[in-house]
Amino acid sequence: MSAELEFLGRRVAAGKLNRRDFLGRAAALGVTATLANSLLSGTVRAAGPVKGGTLKAGLQGGESTDGLDPAAINNQVTGAFARCWGEKLIDIDENGKIVHRVAEEYGSSADAKTWTFKIRKGVTFHNGKELDANDVLATIERHAGPETKSGALGVLRGIDQMKVDGNDFVITLKEANADLPFLMSDYHLIIQPNGGKDNPQAGIGAGPFKIASHEPGVRELGTRHEDYWDAGNGGFADQVEIVVINDSTARMAALRGGQVHMMNRVEPKIVSLVKRIPGITIKNIAGGAHYVFAMQCNTAPFDNNDLRLALKYAVDRQELVDKIVGGYGSVGNDIPVNKSYPLFSDDIEQRVFDPEKAAFHYKKSGHSGPIHFITSDVAFPGAVDAAQLFQQSAAKAGIAIDVQRSPGDGYWAEVWNKKPFSASYWVGRPTQDQQYSTAYLSGADWNETRFMRDDFDKMVAAARAELNEDKRRSMYRDIALLVRDEGGAIIPMYNDWVDAVSDKVGGYVPYPSGELMGGLALARCWLTA
Repeated sequence: MSAELEFLGRRVAAGKLNRRDFLGRAAALGVTATLANSLLSGTVRAAGPVKGGTLKAGLQGGESTDGLDPAAINNQVTGAFARCWGEKLIDIDENGKIVHRVAEEYGSSADAKTWTFKIRKGVTFHNGKELDANDVLATIERHAGPETKSGALGVLRGIDQMKVDGNDFVITLKEANADLPFLMSDYHLIIQPNGGKDNPQAGIGAGPFKIASHEPGVRELGTRHEDYWDAGNGGFADQVEIVVINDSTARMAALRGGQVHMMNRVEPKIVSLVKRIPGITIKNIAGGAHYVFAMQCNTAPFDNNDLRLALKYAVDRQELVDKIVGGYGSVGNDIPVNKSYPLFSDDIEQRVFDPEKAAFHYKKSGHSGPIHFITSDVAFPGAVDAAQLFQQSAAKAGIAIDVQRSPGDGYWAEVWNKKPFSASYWVGRPTQDQQYSTAYLSGADWNETRFMRDDFDKMVAAARAELNEDKRRSMYRDIALLVRDEGGAIIPMYNDWVDAVSDKVGGYVPYPSGELMGGLALARCWLTA
């Protein structure tokens, strides 16, 4: 960058020059708009956060049934908004490392069964109350209680006792678990006053933004929490706004027209077009996110493993990767973890499309007639197209798939985890234990495949308690094979997170844990112009 453009870029970052004037001067110097925007973005990022303005995101994933109880977070809108108004004990950064949030320190006993979290002083809830260890205890009690419907229940079942000791929150486990701090990063575990026991829908947290408006399925609005404890690390905008735009075309039009500054779920088939839009940048990253065709193993006809195997062999995985994620993902193997996880075994044979094997297991199952499969545009980008490709590949094995397209509004509340065969997606979890515990243990509320096996539950518990990494790796390999060969999850592909972000946004860093910086983009980013 020339000395003059560098000087002008610093003036933009300081709010003393607008972007239009900068681009005009760059054009006069013979610099293209694309290069000028790139140079400016680098200068602004180097200049650091800027306060002010309303930072807006256009998101797919909102529904009219959305509430504010963190225990019930099950889509992108409620998840991203909770990251604006809430805080957790622990978080995970863009490198997969633990970050201290409400817990400023933690440690364990030598046997990894007792864990102590020192609660940070000076963290204030939006209602003025100072957060303390009792709020943390009440929060985890509510999510782990016998009547809970929390999506975090699966990862909390190993707790034996909890208590407050002065300023410390102490957990004693039934069995050793070296991964416990990672479990506390579950996105449902937002710390609330008295744990949310008084009113879990109140939306009172300790995050960088207070809730100003909650319009389910339409809009979420937050205003800066002036007493935010970590003001140097978030809460830069005056306001953050999530506009629910479930239609992909409308979402892109809103970003292109400047109505929003970022969007999630860019369909891979249009990425090349988006890259040509001035002032818009594609942000993508691989991780543990995957798409699922979920069969409930306790419901006919999916209670027959031969039928489940027939459907697994009837999926042309490579075709789905090529046509649905278009190079922004990889082939799945009916296992909910991949090489992005520590202790993953990469020597498991890859399952491939095999019409003959599919036909063999289908005949052996004794089933006849169409198999009903429900999908929706909101299940994952390209979910309807993926279902139709599945229908076509299964037909080659003599299996009839009846694809039923469900409306987006209400899909996650009325179809997912309720109907016996439906499309789903998972963002992945920081550890293998957390992924299996959340979605595959018999008692997990989010066991979407109703995979209920005592032997599996015992295998997961044993792996969790094993501190020797080599032994643990072998145990996780056995777990993966059991899920792959007898479970109800068809996992045809892993997807990259693909977002589109305006060059007016500063501080954006892709996270492998999820779209829009693992849901943190609105909380952590700022407007540069």
